[in-house]
Amino acid sequence: MKILIIDDEPLARERLKQIISDQALGECIAEGSNGEQAVMLCQQQSPDVILLDIRMPGMDGIEAAQHIMKLEEPPAIIFTTAYDEYALTAFDTHAVDYLLKPIRKERLQDALESAKRLTKAQLAKINLQQEGDKRRQHISARLGDELRLIDVSDILYLFAEHKYVTVRYKDGTVLIEESLRSLEEEFADVFLRVHRNALVALNAIAALDKLKDGGHQIKLLGIDDTLEVSRRHLPTVRKVMKSM
Repeated sequence: MKILIIDDEPLARERLKQIISDQALGECIAEGSNGEQAVMLCQQQSPDVILLDIRMPGMDGIEAAQHIMKLEEPPAIIFTTAYDEYALTAFDTHAVDYLLKPIRKERLQDALESAKRLTKAQLAKINLQQEGDKRRQHISARLGDELRLIDVSDILYLFAEHKYVTVRYKDGTVLIEESLRSLEEEFADVFLRVHRNALVALNAIAALDKLKDGGHQIKLLGIDDTLEVSRRHLPTVRKVMKSM
């Protein structure tokens, strides 16, 4: 069994590696200290199981799990945490395995032996029950076998067409299979709806221009792209821009 360990505490990682080695539970193929490393190492190393800490600086374990599950063959995920409230409010009721720190060797052995892949429905329920329903810091997109993480702060706008959403960010564009409505709800403090098919990043707005035909468009900072503003959303756009 190939095991990946992700924890921001070096001593916690060492303890897990020691138990795995002493009990011959598998091979620790890599380790990392944050969610972004977890996603990267899952792609590079293809582990069977990931022992994933929940509370970490930057991208936490819950968000990392959301991205990891988009891989073609995601590993089984076993969350680790020092905070009982996570287990009590989320894991017990959804049959997802977790380990409370300090982790006992018998408990780790049982978890690894029964490791199963987390379902999207289970993860969605867990995510909803975390403190403050924390939103993601990244959007992930599948590019062939690669999973690309895009920092939300780098996104200029989101444009819906058919069943895909185009994410235009500082370094290019990618397509994702998420609804514009769910993105608007999750990132309400970051994006402004300007049309039924478009959200624009508030910090990317350069100007609101009136066109000769009476319509309006948003000009963006640093790129030539423009976004049409619908009549329905124009009053809100004006109000928000006036307050910026």
